[in-house]
Amino acid sequence: MNDLELSEDQRLIRDMARQFAQAELAPRAAGWDKSGWIDSSVIQQMGELGLLGMVVPEEWGGSYVDYVAYALAVEEVSAGCGATGALMSVHNSVGCGPVLNYGTDEQKQTWLAKLASGEAIGCFCLTEPQAGSEAHNLRTRAVLENGEWVLNGAKQFVSNGKRASLAVVFAVTDPELGKKGLSAFLVPTDNPGFRVERMEHKLGIRGSDTCAISLDNCRLPESALLGQRGKGLSIALSGLEGGRIGIAAQALGIARAAFEAALVYARDRTQFGQALTEHQSIANMLADMHMQLNASRLLILHAARLRTAGLPCLSEASQAKLFASEMAEAVCSKAVQIHGGYGYLEDYPVERLYRDARITQIYEGTSEIQRLLIARELRHYSL
Repeated sequence: MNDLELSEDQRLIRDMARQFAQAELAPRAAGWDKSGWIDSSVIQQMGELGLLGMVVPEEWGGSYVDYVAYALAVEEVSAGCGATGALMSVHNSVGCGPVLNYGTDEQKQTWLAKLASGEAIGCFCLTEPQAGSEAHNLRTRAVLENGEWVLNGAKQFVSNGKRASLAVVFAVTDPELGKKGLSAFLVPTDNPGFRVERMEHKLGIRGSDTCAISLDNCRLPESALLGQRGKGLSIALSGLEGGRIGIAAQALGIARAAFEAALVYARDRTQFGQALTEHQSIANMLADMHMQLNASRLLILHAARLRTAGLPCLSEASQAKLFASEMAEAVCSKAVQIHGGYGYLEDYPVERLYRDARITQIYEGTSEIQRLLIARELRHYSL
């Protein structure tokens, strides 16, 4: 991409992330896809490089520069390995973010430095078996008994669920208040009442541990409440706003890796006496793919700049995620098509990238929810 609008710090972070991703992630991504687990040594390296504390200010042990640098780094990591990009995005946006933005000083001192260094990984327990897009329809309950919160319920599709040391858990504290009766809690995953029921077997991002979680009389001190009682839904939704920038960047990274693989293949592969790139139909596909990648990046970085400035960016983050995620599936599909039969084989990375891209239209808000949010924000569109 053109570096004209990037600061020196942003370029340095992007280049560092790219070098790391190409050296350490890309060669191992296929192996992690098969094993269903990312090597812990790589997570440790990411912590040392500052990639796991990119939304946490330096005063709390993090490496925050701005959301542009964060989005650029997630793109590069995801281009190396989509599953690692998922881990990084979820950990930063909805693992570190809620603690930073809503935690007490004691909670921040306990967790932020550990999260930012990668010593502890965070996960986000919102979705339940019966409550996906309808995020406020939770059945998990938190009851205050003798100075302790007691949590009971089940959570579904928890990214980083097995690896995490800290879970941000959402539960109903005041059922009679409806949406205003949800609260958030910080739950150490070594709590006896926090149990990983299973790791899911998925279409893509298989190296990322996606888990079903149960909470069985999970007892917590009163101080485990994150933010104010009854503010759980707003905490969840504000985390997802930043999270959507991360998922958009993940989708972009996956798609870019597929595009670059297709470009290399098309340059090398000869049919009818000339390279595939010399065939107009293939050249047009590559041109469209390149254009869509660049358009996605502009949407993502625009939302990231607004977030950095502390300005509202709900619609812009949703636009970036919606466009980038749907673009990623289309670009990966074309990359497979350019490879022909070879693109359908595990021997070539586009097969895995095509599978990895699909989830970006679903998690942290489906494409349908993004369109709903964008349309709703049009009420404020001035003519």
